[in-house]
Amino acid sequence: MHRLFLSTCLALAAGACNSNGSQIGPGTSDSPTSSEAAARRPAITADSMASSDPGPGQPPDPAMADDVPRTVMKAQVILERLGFAPGIVDGELGLSTRNALRGFQEANGLPVTGELDDPSQSVLARWSQIAATRLVTIPADFAAGPFAPLPPDPEAQARLPVLGYASLDEKLAERFHTTAAVLHALNPAPAGGAAAPFASGQKIRVPNVGADAISALGDQDEDWLRTLVALGVGTDQPALDRVVVSRGAGTLRGYGADGKLLAVFTVTTGSSHDPLPLGKWKINGIDHNPEFHYNPELFWDVSDKKPKVLLPPGPNGPVGVVWIDLSKPHYGIHGTPEPETIGRSESHGCVRLTNWDAARLAQMVTTATRVEFVA
Repeated sequence: MHRLFLSTCLALAAGACNSNGSQIGPGTSDSPTSSEAAARRPAITADSMASSDPGPGQPPDPAMADDVPRTVMKAQVILERLGFAPGIVDGELGLSTRNALRGFQEANGLPVTGELDDPSQSVLARWSQIAATRLVTIPADFAAGPFAPLPPDPEAQARLPVLGYASLDEKLAERFHTTAAVLHALNPAPAGGAAAPFASGQKIRVPNVGADAISALGDQDEDWLRTLVALGVGTDQPALDRVVVSRGAGTLRGYGADGKLLAVFTVTTGSSHDPLPLGKWKINGIDHNPEFHYNPELFWDVSDKKPKVLLPPGPNGPVGVVWIDLSKPHYGIHGTPEPETIGRSESHGCVRLTNWDAARLAQMVTTATRVEFVA
């Protein structure tokens, strides 16, 4: 966000990560404050909805296999597992999926068409054992909430403990990198019946998104691990040496130390009021589940008469679940509460991704990762 100030980012850049003293593994702080906080939070449990696929050459479990062919959705879930993110997994060959295909084609020496053409399908066939969808049972703890509509007024938002999900449907959609509408299409109501909200204990068909295994590493803060579990994002991600954001292409491309293209994400970048600042930048720090200092004076499209407020963290906060702070003052790379707008709207100057893509990117970069913004 242009001219945005996040004090938590500055604290992280100074080395004050995991400042709540809550970590997993050796060296965990056990002060009364951290113990009391831990007691109020549910334990991190195994993700019973995580992906579990047969190995190469092995047939899918008949009980989990697709009920109908879904060629594009299958390509989307494979591309995403390989680091080429299709944005919302919806079975449609849209903008983000075409960007993902271009990255996959380039990385594999194929003609770069952005189409699900024969050469691309031939290479994707190496992962033919991965189904487009899988069946999961909604766990009680995942469905527990609380859920409530987000008030539109920032003053009212500031009084909430967290800017969380409005419904279980919305939370499930983010977990499986899709929309509630797609989930209901995969799980139609009985003939003549109206679609009902999803509920605890219900078995549903979901996009078979993967790369979601969680390892409780000692340097990961518990709240961030919970966020990764909720978003279906794993802790084991490739390390990026360089990130290039293209204003014209609307993409963020990540390269390894050997120069190999490892990741492509569709992004929203800037506007005519707040253009993307072209140039080379450094990452100052990465703030997980950030608070947001809302200052109306710093936004051209908000009245200066509105009060300044501190908004709590949460997936429906203005910068979503993560803020990657850049050396260009007041600019960063972050998530969004509106994943369907990525690549299709303007931002206040920063680089915006879906929450699940932003969380995954945050696992790939460090303060040593170089960042470049190009036309």
